[in-house]
Amino acid sequence: MNELDAPPRVAQWIENEIYALRQSQRRWIEINLTGQRLIAWEGDQPVYAIFVSTGGYSTPTPTGVYEIYVKYPEAPMSGPGYHIPDVPYVMYYDGNYGIHGAYWHNNFGTPVSRGCTNVALDHAAWLYSWASVGTPVVVRY
Repeated sequence: MNELDAPPRVAQWIENEIYALRQSQRRWIEINLTGQRLIAWEGDQPVYAIFVSTGGYSTPTPTGVYEIYVKYPEAPMSGPGYHIPDVPYVMYYDGNYGIHGAYWHNNFGTPVSRGCTNVALDHAAWLYSWASVGTPVVVRY
């Protein structure tokens, strides 16, 4: 189930979390699936905004509110039908879902990933140095 399919209380919960983050001085990341945009925030101030590639139709990126739980400067990724060595700037926030650099395509602004949020390498490096374990990640439509 995603935010569009979810009961209104789930969408409202996400909006409430965004409101609370905007009232804080915390760093947090917003991933907008409709616009294929990632915005890095400090409280209510956007500090960095980029186009990204999230999950495609058959492998959607789940919506919700998460926190980065581990960071790797480089890691292999694999699943059914793919193996990508040396994926740079990996930040996982929900199981195998994360934000990371993508050197194998340049289709940012188009949902083409297997569910992760693909970021251009220079932007991924910036995000990796800016965010820390515990940084909230809001994924929404």
